[in-house]
Amino acid sequence: MKGLFWKRKMMTYELDRKPSLNTPLDKLAFTVFDTETTGFAIGASDRLIELGAVHIENLTVTDKTFQTFVNPNRLIPDEIITLTGIDNQMVKEAPEALQSIEDFFRFIEECGSDGLVGHYISFDLMVLKKELAREKYTFASPLCLDTLDLIGYLNPSWDMRDLENYAKTFSTKIYQRHSAIGDALTTAHLFCELLKLIQDRGKNTLADLMQILDVNNRTRTFQF
Repeated sequence: MKGLFWKRKMMTYELDRKPSLNTPLDKLAFTVFDTETTGFAIGASDRLIELGAVHIENLTVTDKTFQTFVNPNRLIPDEIITLTGIDNQMVKEAPEALQSIEDFFRFIEECGSDGLVGHYISFDLMVLKKELAREKYTFASPLCLDTLDLIGYLNPSWDMRDLENYAKTFSTKIYQRHSAIGDALTTAHLFCELLKLIQDRGKNTLADLMQILDVNNRTRTFQF
């Protein structure tokens, strides 16, 4: 994203590129990302242990990816090791959260993304927010899209959150589960397929997308 600025304490990281509302959906570029953590108590003792992302352009998943393990400065619970395959030895020499997030934001900037995408993205954004807050940093998030919202528009009757189930439903590729880079890749393929289905309904621009999903309100909610 053009113009990534780092500020201390009460300031924000400015991600200042704002794509035109008339931009066709197939001309937008997004960074799809996912996180893995030691648990769900992100506001308390749980910490980030992996961050993964993939860049998509023109409704196509590219080979531009980002992945890093993160040293949480605490032990990973056995159940999380079993779930993710990430153990304490794997994160021992990994960068800490602040460095990892800085590297992630540089990846976003280098790719020239128009926004962020995730599956239940509010959780992943919260992870970034809490890790940065521990270091007295904050950031203003750019345009953020959730695959759950797109699915809700296409089929409001569905009420399941499992990424793999959705990927199977829409016949998209499934990568390693409960791996940040694996789930980011799965989400990226699912997102591209969802946008194509939205195009089939005559929704062809960013303005259309924001209107049907009320992304304006969601983005304001994610200003940290």
